[in-house]
Amino acid sequence: MSEVTAEMIERGRGLDPQTATQKRRLGARVRQARERLTTSDTGHRGADLELLRAYAETRINSAFSAVALILMMSLLALYWVSSERIVIWLVLAFSSLILCYGMAKNLQSVADDKVTVKQWRKKFVGAELVHGIVWAGVAGMLLAVKDPNARTLVIVMLVLSSAFNTMVTATIPVAVYAAIAPSSLTAIGYIAYVNRGGGDDTFVALLATIVATQVFSFVLARRFHKLASESLFFRSEKNDLIAELEQANANMDEARRRAEEANLAKSRFLATMSHELRTPLNAILGFSEVLKGELFGPHANPAYRDYSNDIHSSGQHLLMLINEILDLSRVEAGRYELKEESVSLVSIAQECRHLLTIRAQKRDIKLVESVEPSLPRIWADERAVRQVILNLLTNAIKFTPQGGQVTLKVGWTSAGGQYIAIKDTGPGIPEEEIATVMSSFGRGTLAQKNADEGTGLGLPIVKGLVELHGGQFMLKSKVREGTDAIVVFPPQRVMNALPKFDTPNHKRAARRTAA
Repeated sequence: MSEVTAEMIERGRGLDPQTATQKRRLGARVRQARERLTTSDTGHRGADLELLRAYAETRINSAFSAVALILMMSLLALYWVSSERIVIWLVLAFSSLILCYGMAKNLQSVADDKVTVKQWRKKFVGAELVHGIVWAGVAGMLLAVKDPNARTLVIVMLVLSSAFNTMVTATIPVAVYAAIAPSSLTAIGYIAYVNRGGGDDTFVALLATIVATQVFSFVLARRFHKLASESLFFRSEKNDLIAELEQANANMDEARRRAEEANLAKSRFLATMSHELRTPLNAILGFSEVLKGELFGPHANPAYRDYSNDIHSSGQHLLMLINEILDLSRVEAGRYELKEESVSLVSIAQECRHLLTIRAQKRDIKLVESVEPSLPRIWADERAVRQVILNLLTNAIKFTPQGGQVTLKVGWTSAGGQYIAIKDTGPGIPEEEIATVMSSFGRGTLAQKNADEGTGLGLPIVKGLVELHGGQFMLKSKVREGTDAIVVFPPQRVMNALPKFDTPNHKRAARRTAA
């Protein structure tokens, strides 16, 4: 018993301290991620954050283009507006541009877990609104000039600035509105004020152009934002799915590790317990056999002989149970070593049938044998194959009523392998109970009603031993028609006969015969 320690049992039941600590940290990170998701108004924080960072990157990359557009506008406006007013406007324009540029740079330096999407979006919209108001100032100065060319310049400026700002701020539609609306509203208001006294086709055309430009910019911005959002949402969902899969894989690895440790502890426990149980059990079997045989004289009371018989049969049943549990544990743990050799499947099947003939005759059950002739030998573990056939024959005889029949077949499979089929005329197994009888310690309702001896380990042991040989075990049954147990060995196990070896003398004799 010294091999199984409390530490082994504890490892089989739960996590070790290091793994438990890692799991707690992982849970804390998951909770933090869940809390960060609530800081986004769309529910897709990852996608919203990517949109913000895309805006910041575009704003930074377009800084030189924005500077060139401001300088070009100021040079054109010098033709109608005084230099002092243009200088003031340049200072304001560059200040607002620096504000937008600086906030974009600040966002890039902030870690993802520190970014609050709503707050940063408000900051960017505010900065773009300030920048748009500055552009509205130069539009107002040009509209105040009576020269129609100045108003044409305003229209061109609105078109260029709308297109530029739409491309820069497309990932934040509200920022597009904030950047374009001040200039457009200024132009619309001024034209409406000048044209309040009567209709002028020129002013109407200018007004329609401004409105069309603004509406087109808004629609284009919404379209860009939708495409970018869908792409980022899909990528975010994909990343979330990958994270969930990784978490599921981690959970599966952890569950597999715990199962392996528990199985190892179980195997060691069974191996130790079997040794501890077999020692006194052998003594019980030996002394009960002495008492049963009356080796030291007859019993004074005949009941003692019956008691010794019961003790001996119970000890044999317990020994059989221990052996079956050990075999199953070795098979499940992958520690059952096959001692493979060349064996005859037909010979083993006939030996097993001969061993169980007396038991079948006591129950008035007919054993029928059907074997294909000239079956080659197979490469297998003889003890394992014999145990498979004995278990299946014993089950068939046990559950076949008196006067029934058990058929043993050995032959070829269609794929070139060999099979063993044992069919009985018993009551059969309900289809929903087949999975139960194939599991460890599983017994069908018929076995429970009849109180037949058995541990429910025979079929699982058969299945495990057959799979160790690379074969298949199938159980087919119908109620009131019987059960058919089929064991299939693959073609790779069949040993093909060697070709006849021709010696030189045989070759010369063949030539003379042909001549």
